[in-house]
Amino acid sequence: MKKLLILSTILMVLGIATACADNDKPIAVTQLPAKAQQFIKTHFPKEKVALAKLEQEIFETRYEVVFTSGSKVEFLKDGEWKEIDCKYSTVPTAVIPAQIAQYVSQNYPDTKVVQIDRDKRDYEVKITNGLELTFDKQFNLIDIDD
Repeated sequence: MKKLLILSTILMVLGIATACADNDKPIAVTQLPAKAQQFIKTHFPKEKVALAKLEQEIFETRYEVVFTSGSKVEFLKDGEWKEIDCKYSTVPTAVIPAQIAQYVSQNYPDTKVVQIDRDKRDYEVKITNGLELTFDKQFNLIDIDD
């Protein structure tokens, strides 16, 4: 009986945690962290925001901004960008680390960066010819995927 009670409690806690895990909430741009607001003003000054939302998961809080052009930017809870996806344009050059921009321009001169994603281990970059390049934190190319 005691084991059944403990098991029921564990399942209930897991159920509640799972239900709270995918909690997306629309917010105003002014509710983004100051660093994220400044990023948008600096790198996407002509874009109109279609949607800004707060994404809360169990261990992580993120923000996502979608522009009317279809481009989107994801921010971490401190306002640092995590991912930039420009579907019909290119990622602002000032955002791309210089070593990555140099590699792309030297090795793929007729392409542009349309998506960049960074995490604790690496940068993933998608260019206009469809290739996905992965760089480590020292900006060494570690993978190419098509």
